[in-house]
Amino acid sequence: MARSTDLLLTAIAPAIWGSTYIVTTELLPQGYPMTVALLRALPAGLLLLLLVRRLPWGCWWGRSLVLGALNFSFFWAMLFVSAYRLPGGVAATVGAVQPLIVIALSRPLLGTPIRPLAVAAALAGIGGVALLVLKPSATLDGIGVLAALAGAGSMAAGTVLSRRWRPPVSPLTFTAWQLTAGGVLLVPVALLLEPALPVPTAANLLGFVYLGLIGAALTYILWFRGLSRLEPSAVAPLGFLSPVTAVVLGWALLGQSLTGYQIAGIVLALAASGSASGRRLHPSPHRPRRPAQGLDDGFSGGGFLGGGAAPYHPGSRHAPPPAPDLNAPSAAPADRHPRRPTGGAPRLPALRTADGPRCQRERTPSGSAHLWRSGHGDDAPHLPRQDPRGADRAAASRALS
Repeated sequence: MARSTDLLLTAIAPAIWGSTYIVTTELLPQGYPMTVALLRALPAGLLLLLLVRRLPWGCWWGRSLVLGALNFSFFWAMLFVSAYRLPGGVAATVGAVQPLIVIALSRPLLGTPIRPLAVAAALAGIGGVALLVLKPSATLDGIGVLAALAGAGSMAAGTVLSRRWRPPVSPLTFTAWQLTAGGVLLVPVALLLEPALPVPTAANLLGFVYLGLIGAALTYILWFRGLSRLEPSAVAPLGFLSPVTAVVLGWALLGQSLTGYQIAGIVLALAASGSASGRRLHPSPHRPRRPAQGLDDGFSGGGFLGGGAAPYHPGSRHAPPPAPDLNAPSAAPADRHPRRPTGGAPRLPALRTADGPRCQRERTPSGSAHLWRSGHGDDAPHLPRQDPRGADRAAASRALS
């Protein structure tokens, strides 16, 4: 039941992405693809950063830039290049190979076995998308095909690496990092390659708000939440829902025709999306999740978007937490303030990620990794600093008395 809920919530993301085409063509100014992508990613990322009030630390700066480029900047750039040089049906059909690339990358990067059912579902989805959007008169362009393949490979690599690199933060925070990084990387591209955007109309503003808050922020929170709980090979086929939504919205809102081949393609694509049967994944034993607080309580705990530890239920295979021993003697004051080891500053604890290398934890809960010292985050509660010499002074005072 829990896995079905995770798949259903994750499927909302590509279903909403299918509305991007009709919103772009009907509400946004034409001829500014990079600027539209920038305004879709950066404002949404900055808004989420203001909500979580938490910045990356250590190696997560570089990883956020890499994932932001793969999932947003480079992917959207290649998507627009293929859309300009290829008919829409050809671009969508070539891009539908993404689940196959995800299956291929998951083997060396995640150790996931290649399942025949997943490969069959990916091939069936490609056939469904071809029936849905491909026309007999479609022509091919070499650069356009390469751009479509590069975009599919970029999104596939971002999908797999988002599962491999899982920071100890909520999907909300992880989405904020990647959206902001992707938007920042798009700034020089939009400034150098495109003219200034004209004064937006009310319809333009409505389209930008929809693409930013719904088409980017909400959908990618749900997408990364699904990647943290399910295998990428189970999540990737859900992308076939995007062209299905686009065709259905075009038929319902724009009066476009719907042929028998397209109906067969819809059925095949839905069957391929519904065949996602990956097992639910739990947090790695090397990466224990810590309880969240503040704004992220509903996102990184056991809540709607969370991945925290589940509560104990009778009959569960997990043992309940031990009850506290109320008769145990309390620790001496000196035991509650352990002496700092000598020989220089203590080494910071390291965080072992799923990919092997050790990633440095942030230094303090109120350090530079937070936007504000009083900000809410996903880390341990903010505790006052302890003077390492306080225990020595307390012990000496008791001895003299």
